[in-house]
Amino acid sequence: MNNGLSSHVEIFSLFARLWRHIAPRRRKQLILLVIVMVVTSFAEVASIGAVLPFLGVLMAPEVVFRHPSAQPIVLMLGVTEPAQLLRPLTILFILMALFSATMRVILLWAQTHFGFAIGADFGIEIYRKTLYQPYSVHVARNSSEVIAGISIKVHSVVGAALLPLLTIMSSGMILTAILLALVAIDPLVAMAALGGIGVPYGLIVIATKKRVAHNGERISLASNQVIKTLQEGLGGIRDVLIDGSQATYCKIYRDADLSLRRSQASIQIIGGAPRFLIEFLGMALIAVLAYGLSGREGGIGSAIPVLGALAAGAQRLLPVLQQLYNSWVGIRGGQASLRDVLDLLDQPMPDYADAPLPDPMPFNSSIRLSEIGFRYSSIAPWVLQEVDLVIPKGGRIGFIGATGSGKSTLLDILMGLLQPTQGTLAIDGISVEGHDCRAWQAHIAHVPQAIFLADATIAENIAFGVAPEKIDINRVKRAASEAQIAATIDSWENKYNTSVGERGVRLSGGQRQRIGIARALYKQADVIVFDEATSALDSDTEKAVMQAIDHIERNITILIVAHRLTTLKNCDLIVKLAGGRIVHTGSYAEMIQAEGMH
Repeated sequence: MNNGLSSHVEIFSLFARLWRHIAPRRRKQLILLVIVMVVTSFAEVASIGAVLPFLGVLMAPEVVFRHPSAQPIVLMLGVTEPAQLLRPLTILFILMALFSATMRVILLWAQTHFGFAIGADFGIEIYRKTLYQPYSVHVARNSSEVIAGISIKVHSVVGAALLPLLTIMSSGMILTAILLALVAIDPLVAMAALGGIGVPYGLIVIATKKRVAHNGERISLASNQVIKTLQEGLGGIRDVLIDGSQATYCKIYRDADLSLRRSQASIQIIGGAPRFLIEFLGMALIAVLAYGLSGREGGIGSAIPVLGALAAGAQRLLPVLQQLYNSWVGIRGGQASLRDVLDLLDQPMPDYADAPLPDPMPFNSSIRLSEIGFRYSSIAPWVLQEVDLVIPKGGRIGFIGATGSGKSTLLDILMGLLQPTQGTLAIDGISVEGHDCRAWQAHIAHVPQAIFLADATIAENIAFGVAPEKIDINRVKRAASEAQIAATIDSWENKYNTSVGERGVRLSGGQRQRIGIARALYKQADVIVFDEATSALDSDTEKAVMQAIDHIERNITILIVAHRLTTLKNCDLIVKLAGGRIVHTGSYAEMIQAEGMH
């Protein structure tokens, strides 16, 4: 009992969190939707209420004609004989049924559009908030969780939380209206109908709640695994083909996908199957009530109008109760996915998120690192310790060290991606922290080892992040020329409109790196960071790329991380790191001497 109560409390808590993320505009739309629900409920009552006089006129028109409540209608219609009531009441019955059906269609349209509109809002908001998260958050989290959250779980929340919740609201109103109409016709019959149909649904809910919740958890976990397997298998397709590991990835994907599909199927079966049992019970109930009512005074003839109204009410009551039950199953099954989506929606946003891009902070003299220390958490080991370094504007600074020595982390701090745990990063004596990070990053461009290239044109990849219609093609060409790749591009048939293919598959390694350099130059950054940008290239290609780097204007500060000391021979200063500390600095000649090389 306590488990069931705590489960319901958690569901209410999740929906309370969900409400906070619904935009004011959507809340106003929800009010209009509730009005449609109320009108639809009245339409249901009217359609059921129209059954009684219609069947009464068919069976005993004189009784209806003489009934006191019918006199206003008789006088309004100018009816003089009982048989004359049949035509207007037939028309009324048809109009009420048409009105009820029309309102149900309108309600379905409004609910569905409203639910999917909120789903779109959530998907956009999750993507937006994720892009604004600090670099340390991205490093600690698997991207497949976010992709699954946006592409699968938001859709699941729409189908298994939002739409079911709206259905529960509308079905609850309609159920109440139908029951009131049936009570007005015959209270005993109404309660018998509710008990005969409603109680079995309640028992089924109790019997299936644990299985539904378990399937919901499996759907949430399997969704992440499916996306993760797709990313890894397709992202590493070269290694997969070379190693012949297709079968391994297919098995991982098959296990995750089968788990996902089986759990989804199980929830759908649990949600839909009870309907057939309840339909049987409803028919049996009407048969039993017909038998009982036939014993009343007046026989079966007097009971037919009541049975007709009951049959019409039950015909509406059964699908409404099925919708309520199915919606509950959907919400229970989607509880885990809803929790994951809300966690993504609850991601904090930085203060600068809605502010315009700041002007670059002044940088005329130097970058200073003072007593820098960094670790990812209070219990994690130190990645950097006591790092002191001054980088003059326009300097060529090289960083070298073994894997794990802290080179990339130091550059992440220099670029404002990570905040130092200890010490300060200062530009021209001004400490970089908080809001100043964006103003400092306006100076920076980054050229990593693996250049990300979109499946777009050369021009779009050089001007990465700029809308195609806003690209300055002359600036693109200047950047390509400075990156020593303009002649190559001009030799291609489509020149700057050449498509690079997915992840730049149609370009060589050296061409991809030069595109990365051109992208940095297009940004007009005055600090360019090369993070092992040539380490995957052969010596001839590396030499060509380094020549392109050497041709960059001297007023631009260049920071280069490399594994090979020879890559840094044209640097003004080389910094060697080991164990998170600077162990030696000097010119290329001094570093060779220190390394014992001749």
